[in-house]
Amino acid sequence: MKQHNMLNILTLVLSISYHGLAHANTDQAYTIAAQSDRSDRGFTDSKVKFTMTLRNSQGDESLRQVEIRTMEVANEDSGDKSLVIFKTPRDISGTALLSHANILDPDHQWLYLPALKRVKRISSANKSGPFVGSEFSYEDLTAQELNKYRYEFVTTEPCGNDTCDVLLRFPKYEYSGYSKQKVWIDQRIHQVRKTEFFDRKGDLLKTLVQDQYKQYSNAYWRSHRFEMTNHQSGKSTTLAYSDYQFKTGLVNKDFKKHVLKRVR
Repeated sequence: MKQHNMLNILTLVLSISYHGLAHANTDQAYTIAAQSDRSDRGFTDSKVKFTMTLRNSQGDESLRQVEIRTMEVANEDSGDKSLVIFKTPRDISGTALLSHANILDPDHQWLYLPALKRVKRISSANKSGPFVGSEFSYEDLTAQELNKYRYEFVTTEPCGNDTCDVLLRFPKYEYSGYSKQKVWIDQRIHQVRKTEFFDRKGDLLKTLVQDQYKQYSNAYWRSHRFEMTNHQSGKSTTLAYSDYQFKTGLVNKDFKKHVLKRVR
């Protein structure tokens, strides 16, 4: 009887220790992710142009000129708003995607197609689909808000000339196209350097590398090069950014659905 009681006590102690370590692991991961997310607060709004380069599995390329406008929503229970506008080529010029990021509810997204002269609501179940033929999904183009995910700490390891904390983040929202994401955040400027995206089956789908970081106003760090590689299709998409403009005067009415038809 005494031996049985001792085994029960040992099992209880091990269980408490395991759950304590798991909780500490989660807290550490959330702290790292929060520091990264909050490090660029206060930009209010921004505008930037970039070149999107699409490559198929044979290496053939096509180029698109794009502008993105963003309005910061500082409340962590809400998400930022963004407007993506295609300038070239001519056949898609004027195509625009408006996104209102949410936390646990599906993001609100509307796509304007000039050829059809209509605004299309992107359904919550279709956000894993590719955006205008790129390797970025509709889901990728909304703000990656801190509280959209549950976090786990994995390890610390070298990443280029820096040291990165490696986290797993698990989407909390129902319609995510991903089962999890593995994220590398550098310890120097607290920015995301690499993200691996795993599909709903748990297989590696894509890898996003972010580099060429530049600091603005001694406050805001922005990557000037995003490269998304799809490991399952062999395709890739690169976004090469020009200089950012901050505090340009954008306001909430600039991110209403009705602006899509007249935005240029």
